[in-house]
Amino acid sequence: MTASGWEAWLAERADLRRARGTVRSDPVLREGRVQGSLDGGGAPVLDLASNDYLGLSQDPRVIAAAHTALDRYGASATASRLVTGTLPVHRELEAALCALTGQPSALAFSTGYAANLGALTALSGRGAEILLDAHAHASLHDAARMSRVPHATFAHSDPVDLDRELERRAGSRVLVAVESIYSVLGDAAPLEELLEVCARHDALLVVDEAHGIGVAGQGRGLVAALGLTGAAGLVLTMTLSKALGSQGGAVLAPPAVRDHLVNTARSFIFDTGLAPAAAAAAAAAAGIVASDADLAGRVRTHAETIAEALAIEPAAGAVQSLPMPSPDAAVAACLALRERGVLVGCFRPPSVPDGVSRLRVTARADLFPADVAAAARLIAEVAATHCGAAA
Repeated sequence: MTASGWEAWLAERADLRRARGTVRSDPVLREGRVQGSLDGGGAPVLDLASNDYLGLSQDPRVIAAAHTALDRYGASATASRLVTGTLPVHRELEAALCALTGQPSALAFSTGYAANLGALTALSGRGAEILLDAHAHASLHDAARMSRVPHATFAHSDPVDLDRELERRAGSRVLVAVESIYSVLGDAAPLEELLEVCARHDALLVVDEAHGIGVAGQGRGLVAALGLTGAAGLVLTMTLSKALGSQGGAVLAPPAVRDHLVNTARSFIFDTGLAPAAAAAAAAAAGIVASDADLAGRVRTHAETIAEALAIEPAAGAVQSLPMPSPDAAVAACLALRERGVLVGCFRPPSVPDGVSRLRVTARADLFPADVAAAARLIAEVAATHCGAAA
């Protein structure tokens, strides 16, 4: 394809996105998005869009830990973990994650995406198959594709359908990947039933706790809340960029799994180690979550306030989602709320598994109850206006 051919193709794809209402951008946020009352004028915006569920990215203890690591180790791990990139702070992080979740061992990756990629590619391999929940995160679906093994989906949170799919694969080594709490519908996976089905078929269950850590089980995750910590045939993955307010990811599993990943997970072996400041920040945040169960409780309280104002059922996690009639209506409502000082997210195809556009409203532990209530009422008002306009 010639240069002009490439340009024509790019223009064609851009036109298609515009026609579908799925154009994305990276809007610049004005100062003061962390906290503030909704009194109009030059007041700071209220952030109900970020993944900082507990507000720990701004916690002085987390910031101080990052500063200390930055001064001690510098800005980068400077190499792969298997060369010179493993620093004491990585060991401290992995120990803190084990203390938080109760899991026997942990391996830190540079991102949650890399953790999912490493887990699925390294634990599948020749002769294996992968089954994914139909609503599983894109990183899990991408990991399945990159594993180069047969993969398919089963009906969302449906142990009966999973049982059927595993029965069809009797005799095969199968890896099943799900999330603990889903950020689009906001529902919790039936992990006990899914694990029972997997055990019956000798399948490995990989659970992504991205939206469970810091929120469910007094912050220790849904697996811990259900008493499944240390269960056989269970591997956890997680991100450090949501409730822990940092960056990075991890796999939590028995030591034999950790050893296998160190030796075979390409997104670990061929990637520079997690930056020391991010590792230290996440370790400090994990310690805070482990010692302060009230943080998760405040998220739940705010989630219920938001859900009540929006006339929806409270989701199991921090993210509450309000269905909108079209991508354009969702975007318009999101922009209107931004102009009035409230940041919310916007789910649109193809990022949503069911094709329904939604406003994504994140409950956060560090917000004032009165601000959350006022913002929730405003969201309901603006959403209703744009739903009517789209009708």
